[in-house]
Amino acid sequence: MRDDAQISDAYLDMPAGPYIVAPLPAFPADAIQLSVVVPTYNEAKNIREMVGRIAGLLDGPLGESYEIIVVDDDSPDRTWQFAQQLISEYPRLRVMRRVAERGLSTAVMRGWQAAQGRVLAVIDADLQHPPEVILALHHEIERGADIAVASRHIEGGGVSDWSLIRRVVSRAAQLIGLIILPNVVGRVSDPMSGYFMVRRSAIEGIPLSPVGYKILIEVLGRARFEWIGEVPYIFRERVQGESKATGRVYFDYLRHLLRLRLSKLPINRFVRFAIVGLSGVVIDMGLLFLLSDPSTLGWGLTRSKLIASEMAIINNFLWNDAWTFGDLSSHQRGLGQRLRRFGKFQAVCLVGVVLNTVLLNLQFNVFGINRYVANGIAIGCVTAWNFWLNLKLSWRTSQPEPRTVTRTTTVPMADYVE
Repeated sequence: MRDDAQISDAYLDMPAGPYIVAPLPAFPADAIQLSVVVPTYNEAKNIREMVGRIAGLLDGPLGESYEIIVVDDDSPDRTWQFAQQLISEYPRLRVMRRVAERGLSTAVMRGWQAAQGRVLAVIDADLQHPPEVILALHHEIERGADIAVASRHIEGGGVSDWSLIRRVVSRAAQLIGLIILPNVVGRVSDPMSGYFMVRRSAIEGIPLSPVGYKILIEVLGRARFEWIGEVPYIFRERVQGESKATGRVYFDYLRHLLRLRLSKLPINRFVRFAIVGLSGVVIDMGLLFLLSDPSTLGWGLTRSKLIASEMAIINNFLWNDAWTFGDLSSHQRGLGQRLRRFGKFQAVCLVGVVLNTVLLNLQFNVFGINRYVANGIAIGCVTAWNFWLNLKLSWRTSQPEPRTVTRTTTVPMADYVE
């Protein structure tokens, strides 16, 4: 049993400010190993069983080196109060009541910010995530994984009684994620899982911006991982309370994907690329006027466009090499390296020139659009093409990107539960 002071310490204030998990001071020998965050909203009927089952599983292997943190969003059914009544019975339980914020993902983040563990975990309170899998996830972390994800989509995993429509919607959401963020969503078999553990060191100090219910995508998109472990589990149907799976969940999921996609674009570098591109537009437009306008030389439009574009390409390469991608070109010194970069830049841009020329002629000769307006539209259409391919090809560094290893563990739960 806990005395009044210990019970008071188990009532947590909600952290404020950005969603950043701070590093802990040097770990003492008796440091908390695992912090399990249970976000809740109207889960009064489930909270006792959930806390009791987690405590029963972790008391043996971890003793006093774990904590359970219930983060409740001021539930109308007073889930937070029911959880507080369990503190004297479960010494490793702590409770946070949030009044000014709402949302599962942000609740998890506030719980992690208040947590003291080396390893941070999240599990739903509705018992749809079987608590027994928590031991298998922790085993993956002990084996060396930076993050361990409970998956429905590997051997041994699945869903208990989903309708065909719900299965199709779930898979469609995952497919959309693969299209928008293939390098994030494709890192695990079940990116929409809400049941996982992550080493504190993998996310500490990193600003996170969670949206809705799918916090795993945020973690996968921003944290540092070398080893991802996966453990199978069977998603169970809710027995008590009401489901929170609504259309808003999927809307927030799409919004989250788009936010992550935009955050991963090299905006500052693209702005510099665009400024350089504008200088090229001035050269391109000026030469196009000088060479093709009937009041000047009056050359053919296509020949004039090709010459103007080539001069703009040379201008753009010199400025991009020195400024836009200067940090990358500084590691690729020498005339030979520069000529190779120019060759790649030229090849990428020439494909863009062909597209640009086709668009210009189409607009001018077919639709009767003013040649300069048409040229500006054509240039805008190929700018993104040129930037992305040049970033990936012309100024690509020779150092390979670090690889993430994903390992799947298929272990009967009986191996972890006595």
